[in-house]
Amino acid sequence: MAENTNAFAMAQQQFDHVADLLGLDHQIREILRWPMREYHVRLPIHMDDGSTRVFQGYRVQHNDARGPNKGGIRFHPAETADTVRALAMWMTWKCAVADIPLGGGKGGIVLDSATLSTDEKQRLCRAFVRSLWRVIGPRQDVPAPDVGTNAQMMGWMMDEYSHITGMYTPGVITGKPVGGGGSLGRKEATGYGVIYTVREAMKHLKIDSTQTKAAIQGFGNVAQYAADGFINQLGGKVICVSYWDRDDRAAYTVSKEDGIDLDFLMGITDQYGTINKDQAVEAGYQIEDGDEWITKEADVLIPAALEGQINAESVNKIHDRVKIVAEGANGPTTPEADDVLKSRGVFVIPDFLCNAGGVTTSYFEGVQNDMNFYWTKTEVLEKLDDKMTQAFDGVFEMAQSQDVFMRDAAYMVAIDRVVKAMELRGWL
Repeated sequence: MAENTNAFAMAQQQFDHVADLLGLDHQIREILRWPMREYHVRLPIHMDDGSTRVFQGYRVQHNDARGPNKGGIRFHPAETADTVRALAMWMTWKCAVADIPLGGGKGGIVLDSATLSTDEKQRLCRAFVRSLWRVIGPRQDVPAPDVGTNAQMMGWMMDEYSHITGMYTPGVITGKPVGGGGSLGRKEATGYGVIYTVREAMKHLKIDSTQTKAAIQGFGNVAQYAADGFINQLGGKVICVSYWDRDDRAAYTVSKEDGIDLDFLMGITDQYGTINKDQAVEAGYQIEDGDEWITKEADVLIPAALEGQINAESVNKIHDRVKIVAEGANGPTTPEADDVLKSRGVFVIPDFLCNAGGVTTSYFEGVQNDMNFYWTKTEVLEKLDDKMTQAFDGVFEMAQSQDVFMRDAAYMVAIDRVVKAMELRGWL
């Protein structure tokens, strides 16, 4: 049978597998296999050249039994209703496994944000909020940045919502700029959260982190701070990163066997994560095909880009040295690849545990917005470390007690918490 890499089909397949393990009855499965609500919007935007262009947008609310829906907004040319549905579903599990009182949502607009001017981006962000303002809000659904969006865009969206409602409402959006209702530590949160879970996995596996190497796919926000944490907190080496070159319309891997200089690479990287190849080569880096990151002789692989990157074909290219796969991206490993990783004894830190640092700090941002009192960066990161460590320990204990794969254990923890919330609310 051909491998199914449709993100939503994959999310449902993962859920169905654990639903079988848990013995969930039919009515619960019917609620949790599908989003509770979804919105498809068409957004006509006046472009700088005087033309009008129509963009397709989505907002999916998967489940709000545990609290308001929560999830990012992607601007990506390959966005579809199914990718947004899958990401919303994964957000439900992510919030539950991190034990924060939020549900799962996700949004997206089909475009490459690098092709728009600043003014065009602002008009698109405001139009998106005008289309959906009645169904988002601090007690309904709280968007945040994701692939192709940033803090400034969240600031525009928050401002538009506040204008429409006539109330300053910073809690409608998280991931906002610091000084505009944002939280210190938010930009580091997802990448550092990945490293907190890698640290805990290494403790259990009795691995000396200072003797380890990591290969990272991606060089956006998550990948950059994961690299920072791996080098500066764990004392390991990052031997490669990969990135998408917008000029060449191709992916490349930038590698250095004795370890990358993160500050140097970030210094030759534009705002969209594209590395200047010529400057990298001059500095002694090797430029390879974008898929080569997965073949590296590393102890830890950190896929921190898009879904479906470790699949039935690519999983066989993973080096025998690899002991840990830490999923910085959402849905980077297909179920077929999971089977191979299980058989090889690779320790997988599943996405909705591994990359929960972002949504956890978004939750902290919302709390600060409600209080109108803001914490220091040190306070935020300490609280994040505590939350991520507790979440990892809960999943690891489930995996050990039930003798199951870490992904299955994470689903067991998350689904159990969501089902209990539905029962307490009388949904079942």
